[in-house]
Amino acid sequence: MLSLILATVICWLNFVIIDTLLGLPEKPGVSGADTIGKKIESIGGNIHGGYFMGNIVCSPDASAGTLLGSIMTYLMGVDGGLIASLMVWIGNRLCSDPGYAGTLGALSITLIITILKPIIEPKYFIAGTALAIFTIQGLEHRRASWLLYRIAKLFKVVK
Repeated sequence: MLSLILATVICWLNFVIIDTLLGLPEKPGVSGADTIGKKIESIGGNIHGGYFMGNIVCSPDASAGTLLGSIMTYLMGVDGGLIASLMVWIGNRLCSDPGYAGTLGALSITLIITILKPIIEPKYFIAGTALAIFTIQGLEHRRASWLLYRIAKLFKVVK
C-alpha cells in the first residue's frame, strides 16, 4: 500500500508540475479546452484551473505522458518509455498541440521509474497515475481548479 501511495504522489507531482510550468493554466492551448475552462468557472471554479483541466482532456499533456510512460516502462523498460514518449509527441501533433508537456511527462516518468525500480515496482506507477489523474479530473472540479490555480500562481505562471 505504501508503494502505491508513494507512486501516486510522485505521478501527481510529475504531471502537475510539468503541465503547470509549460503553461496549461495560462490559456486554452487546444480546441475544446476553452469550453471546459469556462464550464468549470461557471460552477464556481477558477478559469485557470479550468484551462489546465481542459488542456488535459483535449490533448495528451503530461498526465497522459505520465500514464503512457508508466505503462510502457512497466512492459518494456526504458525502451518502452521512449516509445511512449514518441507516441505522445505524435498525439500532440495530431491534436495541433504545439507543446511538449506530454512528451516531457513520459520521458520524466521513465527516468523516475528506472531510478526508483529497486524501491517501488513499476506496476505501482500505472495505478498511481490513474489515481493522480482522478484527483484532478474526477473528484471535485471546483476545488481541483482552485488548487491548480494556486499552484500556477506559486510558480508565477498566472497572476
